Amino acid sequence: MDEFTVRMDMPTAHMQKIFGMQDAYVKKMERDFGVAIVDRNGQLTITGKEEMVKRARSVLEQLSIISGRGNEIEEQNVDYAIALGMEEKEEALAQIDGDCICHTVNGKPIKPKTLGQKAYVDAIRKNMLVFGIGPAGTGKTYLAMAMAITAFKNDEVGRIILTRPAIEAGEKLGFLPGDLQSKVDPYLRPLYDALYQIMGAESFAKNMEKGLIEVAPLAYMRGRTLDNAYIILDEAQNTTPAQMKMFLTRIGFGSKVVVTGDDSQKDLPPDAKSGLDIAARVLRGIDDIAFCTLTSKDVVRHPLVQKIVKAYEDFEGKEAARSRRNKERGVKRGAR
Repeated sequence: MDEFTVRMDMPTAHMQKIFGMQDAYVKKMERDFGVAIVDRNGQLTITGKEEMVKRARSVLEQLSIISGRGNEIEEQNVDYAIALGMEEKEEALAQIDGDCICHTVNGKPIKPKTLGQKAYVDAIRKNMLVFGIGPAGTGKTYLAMAMAITAFKNDEVGRIILTRPAIEAGEKLGFLPGDLQSKVDPYLRPLYDALYQIMGAESFAKNMEKGLIEVAPLAYMRGRTLDNAYIILDEAQNTTPAQMKMFLTRIGFGSKVVVTGDDSQKDLPPDAKSGLDIAARVLRGIDDIAFCTLTSKDVVRHPLVQKIVKAYEDFEGKEAARSRRNKERGVKRGAR
């Protein structure tokens, strides 16, 4: 088959960001699309099979748009752009990037970075109660925190309440040193970290002191009605069905709730049911409640994390299929 060539102009400043250190990003594009990309004084020449050349060009155009908005181009951007290019969805990239939720205290914009994250953020905007379910690194909690802080700053809610069950990796609180607050603080630390980064330590401390931001274990929610608040329940896979029901029935007028969890990382006893699993079965189809499932495609940490999550997803899928087959064989034997 004859090779196909296209040329495109690109400003040097964008090219440097898109090519990456030692041309690492452009080499990745060449490898994945099976094309050759050559810079000739600000004009790119892309050569290869026609279909792949057109996809590579479109991906480069989308990355150039993102760079033109003042963004740094990171490995995650390139990897995701290539993945979208393979599915001929690369034009969604600039659209996703255009949705800025807020800025960190250092001025860095917080945006959804994948189609799954964009759907999740849109669902939070449109619904009173949203469940964000997906593996580690998909930005479930961080994006929910950014949405909560933005709503708080815009006076859409009067306070922020962040909570999570105090169960982690089989440890029991009784074995940890200190009073109850110092026992639960390590479990709430990821929530504090996100607050510091988005809001700034000083602003966080002031609002915490006034009682406008509350970070507390789930047990503290019992017996309360939470009006005019933005409430985030993190690590919801570690709730029992009774705890989940207790939490959801605390919701008051003018409140918005985001529940996040990873159903592959339960720290409950083996025979215990997860409140998140039960809620997903009971509440689907109810107006103003949305369920968003994020996958390994939405992981925005180091690319190695994405590969690890995908490997576990594949393994767990095979194990589940094997378990179903074994059960079916057992039923057939019993019927004989």
